[in-house]
Amino acid sequence: MSGGETISAVEVHGQTVDAWSEAHQDELVAVRRHLHAHPELGFVEHETTAFLEQRLTAAGLVPRRLKSGTGLVCDVGGDPDAGPVVVLRADIDALPLADLKVVPYASTREGLCHACGHDVHTTVLLGVALALASLDELPGTVRCVFQPAEEQVPGGGLEVLDEGVLAGATRAFALHCDPSLTAGSVGLRTGAITAACDRVEVTLTGPGGHTARPQLTVDLVHAMGQVVTEVPGLLSRLVDPRAGVSLVWGAISAGVAANTIPETGQLRGTLRVLDRAVWSEAEELVRRLVTDVATTSGARVSIDYVRGVPPVVNDPRSVALLRSAALETVGSEGVALSPQSMGGEDFGWFAEVLPIALARLGTHGSGETLDLHRGTFDVDERAIGVGVRLLARTALHALAADAVPAGTPVGPAL
Repeated sequence: MSGGETISAVEVHGQTVDAWSEAHQDELVAVRRHLHAHPELGFVEHETTAFLEQRLTAAGLVPRRLKSGTGLVCDVGGDPDAGPVVVLRADIDALPLADLKVVPYASTREGLCHACGHDVHTTVLLGVALALASLDELPGTVRCVFQPAEEQVPGGGLEVLDEGVLAGATRAFALHCDPSLTAGSVGLRTGAITAACDRVEVTLTGPGGHTARPQLTVDLVHAMGQVVTEVPGLLSRLVDPRAGVSLVWGAISAGVAANTIPETGQLRGTLRVLDRAVWSEAEELVRRLVTDVATTSGARVSIDYVRGVPPVVNDPRSVALLRSAALETVGSEGVALSPQSMGGEDFGWFAEVLPIALARLGTHGSGETLDLHRGTFDVDERAIGVGVRLLARTALHALAADAVPAGTPVGPAL
């Protein structure tokens, strides 16, 4: 097949996907609203999984559940042993937050809400699977992964890796709602786009005592203050600033009385970093610095360090494929340079196996910006069709590109 014929085939399929998305917009909105009204937490997304399973099976596809019982993998296209395999991933879990919106599709489950856009991600990927399944032929396989438990640490992405879902695939793509971008726009970035996120818990202990005689004991609160203020600063001087390391304490607890020096105290916080190599060294460095600072006071130190998720580092070639699809979907005026985020995203685990790229999907309509992880979060539902067209066209471009020798130009990266 010549290069011109490949481009023509991609465009023909892309136009068919565009038409499918437009014709099924109302159905996609209904799916999103159903998911939004029925949120489920990580690894208990049983109804969500069954709902998606039914929709995929009705289209003649053969989804299979992950071993945990929630989440699905569904191949669309030809024999995965006979052509390239491209992975598309969506997260399906919700957050333990109350839905504060007054809308017909508000959460029906107290204390649970799709406040991060996972209902949109899931709807988009379902739409992509159904749209691609309607095509006569694909030059490879598109593997749709409906992943559970993105909001947990270390995340359901590890389960996907452990089950070998990514074996044999050439690259993986995902998107994430971005309320800072208007609906109808797409944010792209080469390199780190989200940060690693680890949880740090430090417990200091001492004999306790009276605040009138701090010299006779270990002033535990003072020791905690030193850790709080000195460790982040020391960390910033031992790591390349370009790595974007940030240690922030979110909770401090110690003592019950104003005139009593407590026997124990606890600090809890998160460490975030954009550089994957620095992330691999972060735990050892934090443990050493906390211990060195705290023990100068005589306090005993216990550190619980939980490695969370790695940074999402976008592969340049994969971003170029996303960019080609984005230009066809929203035009050059709709493509923006996405800023780096210090938030975590467990899609980063996929990079342990293959090149990845994450795009930002604009969801802002009119009125004030409704930020992620808040009970008021909502989206302009026109973004759903944009997401379907973007991911489907990206998959088509990736299948065509991965069917030719590596090193062949695929377009400029943003």
